[in-house]
This record gives sequence, C-alpha cells and structure tokens, in this order.
Amino acid sequence: MRFLETYQEAHGMPTKSAVIAEALIALQRNELERAYAEASLEIDSAWDVTNLDGLGEGSRETE
Repeated sequence: MRFLETYQEAHGMPTKSAVIAEALIALQRNELERAYAEASLEIDSAWDVTNLDGLGEGSRETE
C-alpha cells in the first residue's frame, strides 16, 4: 500500500485505482512488445524477396 500511495503522490494521480490501472496498461504494453518480438523471430526470410514487389523499375507507367 505504501508504494501505491507514494507513486500516487509523486505522479499526481487522483486515486490508488488510477495507479493500478496505469500499471496494468504498462504490463499490457510490455506483453504486447514481447509478443511482437517473438513474432518477428518467426518471419520466414524466404519471403524477403517479395518486399518490393511492384515497386521496382518499370512498375510505374511512363507518361
């Protein structure tokens, strides 16, 4: 409880519930970042050759 009160005062938060809500948002953000990091490890490098499909020379019509 002391930590909640100290954090609440230090950050000008209206209630201890607001402190907990902010902590849950930070936890969710952390979990999301971890999930994205894990997902990026699953990317198949064989698809890298398609990154620029349609963006190379000759992909635009000349006027």
